[in-house]
Amino acid sequence: MFSRNVSIRLKPNCVAEFTRTLDQEILPLLRKQNGFQGEVAFVAPNGTEAVGISLWDQKENAEAYSRETYPSVLKALAKVVDGTPQVQIYEVCNSTFHQIAARAAA
Repeated sequence: MFSRNVSIRLKPNCVAEFTRTLDQEILPLLRKQNGFQGEVAFVAPNGTEAVGISLWDQKENAEAYSRETYPSVLKALAKVVDGTPQVQIYEVCNSTFHQIAARAAA
């Protein structure tokens, strides 16, 4: 399992619009993607930053989403994002949300 971690700097007073956009525009797109397992989003208490973590069954599916659908997501978020979101991909080694067996070190 893999995660895409997206760090976003939000424009002032945009938390409600960010949440609405996530719920109504982005999550429906994610749910249609091959290999998508789930999404967790966080907003800093002061409302200036957000982090989205999407979980994927395979790295290839996360990469396909990045190429094919993520540009549309960026357009949807343009009204609430200040700057360019930072994206990192990680291999999930443990999770209490999903039953994931940790890989033995080779």
